[in-house]
Amino acid sequence: MGQRKGRLETMVIDPSFWRGRRVFLTGHTGFKGAWMSLLLSRLGAKLFGYALPPEDASGVFVAAEVTRDIDHRIGDIRDLASTRAALDAAQPEIIIHMAAQALVRQSYAEPVETYATNVMGTVHVLEAARQNPSVRAIVVVTSDKSYENRGWVWGYRETDRLGGHDPYSNSKACTELVADAYRKSYFEPAGTVRIASGRAGNVIGGGDWACDRLIPDAMRAFLAGDTLKIRNPRAIRPWQHVLDPVSGYLVLAQRLINERDGQTFAEGWNFGPGAASAVPVADIIEKLAQRWETAHWEIDGGDHPHEAAVLWLDCAKAAARLKWTPALDLEATLQLTSEWYRAQGDKANMRQVTLAQIERFLDLTQRQEKTGANGVPAAFS
Repeated sequence: MGQRKGRLETMVIDPSFWRGRRVFLTGHTGFKGAWMSLLLSRLGAKLFGYALPPEDASGVFVAAEVTRDIDHRIGDIRDLASTRAALDAAQPEIIIHMAAQALVRQSYAEPVETYATNVMGTVHVLEAARQNPSVRAIVVVTSDKSYENRGWVWGYRETDRLGGHDPYSNSKACTELVADAYRKSYFEPAGTVRIASGRAGNVIGGGDWACDRLIPDAMRAFLAGDTLKIRNPRAIRPWQHVLDPVSGYLVLAQRLINERDGQTFAEGWNFGPGAASAVPVADIIEKLAQRWETAHWEIDGGDHPHEAAVLWLDCAKAAARLKWTPALDLEATLQLTSEWYRAQGDKANMRQVTLAQIERFLDLTQRQEKTGANGVPAAFS
């Protein structure tokens, strides 16, 4: 795996910052939320989760036994009273809002639920936070699809226009507007609560079994020896391992809490991989297929809802101001992802597998900070 050399100031997760800190995490039963839960637990945070029940017993939340690491509470962000009660019980200093309806194709089938969850759900979380004096910082997790897609071959920056062709993308742009409205209407004048948003691209990794997502669809087919059908083989996406953007959200939260200049970080941020990781769907499948002897795929020529052909993020702002850069290149991302699913297929202890991957990631980021080198050292493999 490649390595780019050269001295570069980096900002990594600070375990001492998170140790004992009270964190309220929405969506902790989901794919990204479960990885976030395990990472925060590893860092020593006092963690309170609020989410719908997990959708799949094979997903990382159940497989890695995340309930052992979190004050686990089932609830719906579409219910303001329930959300407020959960937040009041937690009395957190930091909120990380990850709960969402996160599938493009599902948003076409269920637009009302998508808007209710992504837009009004965010309103409810921020409204509950507005009335809770313990809260100091909020990170609202949205998506690269928040941007109005113009088919550009260069990355979208935080200053580019928000929008969305489909209900999912549009609802995520609305989520950004809600966060900005609450920031400017209620929090910014006093500066008591800092709200920032994190926009990430196509996030992959072990334990995602959602329907109509490339990696879960591929793993289901490969494990069963079936032929994978690909809808948009030429679509270009920025592929990144889940631990990279999740680490970015935590670095952002650390910056928000800073008494001296935390308010200057209360805005939108892109968290994506390097340009070399923005590749077509077909390339990803070919790389994965090399790791699976039972892999077969073909193009699905049926009619499908519209999806953007090219979409990736310019993360220069995060690199310059947060001093955050992704730790994993594409090969390492696919390596970790394949290892996780193969281990699950082999009936391994998935809690141990998942925690070991988190430990490897933290060790890698610490070594990169010391050496000033980005990319993945050969020792990672």
